Amino acid sequence: MGEAASAAAINVNLSPPPSLPLQDRVAIVTGGARGIGKAIAIHLVSLGAKVVINYSSSSKQADQVISQINDSYDKPRAVAVKADISDPDQVKSLFDAAEIAFPESVLKIFVNSAGVVDPKYPSIMETSIEDFDWTFGVNCRGAFLCMKEAAIRLKKGGQGRIICVTTSLVQALKTRYGVYIPSKVAVETMVKILAKELKGTGITVNCVAPGPIATDQFFAGKTEEMVKRLVDECPLNRIGETKDVAPIVGFLASDSGEWINGQIIRVNGGFAC
Repeated sequence: MGEAASAAAINVNLSPPPSLPLQDRVAIVTGGARGIGKAIAIHLVSLGAKVVINYSSSSKQADQVISQINDSYDKPRAVAVKADISDPDQVKSLFDAAEIAFPESVLKIFVNSAGVVDPKYPSIMETSIEDFDWTFGVNCRGAFLCMKEAAIRLKKGGQGRIICVTTSLVQALKTRYGVYIPSKVAVETMVKILAKELKGTGITVNCVAPGPIATDQFFAGKTEEMVKRLVDECPLNRIGETKDVAPIVGFLASDSGEWINGQIIRVNGGFAC
């Protein structure tokens, strides 16, 4: 009996650990070099994913994130790819790069976290055509091009997740966001339609719409008084953090999030509820 008990104990100890929810699935995260996108990329890796971090300008920030991730693993789990998501050719190159970087795995997840907001916070009357085109070019055109390409690529692999980061300002409709908010409304509308168009593929399409989140982009151009007003508008009496958003994206990217499709999830602590 003693030998049998010992053998049983050995078998239990040698059992392989349970796989992580995103084990070896490839994810592309646009805007993944900073802010919310960075937190999402790091969180997806913690769930087992291999991540392609897209950036548009500063390779230094992207390289820092890549090092932060890969230094914790025996084999690389993340790569950085520069691409302007408003350019269709560069979007295709981004997806090509993901397939080349991790050829042994399948692209299953696309997260569009790239976005811009005019730090001057102009009224509609004060907004220049150039700033309008810039905002819609990244936030709307970029999201459209990426979702389109993601749908094509994910259909090849069978199933998958498309997740866009928008904003709870869509509900708040604050002044001086007269171009930024519409650029995100368009994305939320496309997400709902694309979810229906992908019927039968096993691909889900959703939005995560944060409220105010403490990032460099959020603080740019804001006075202390502006920040305080936003804190006062939140029932939890604080500005959100990137760690409040990343786990929601991780859940939607997993098998457990399969039954959530075509939805806008407001992650805002009650702001603009």
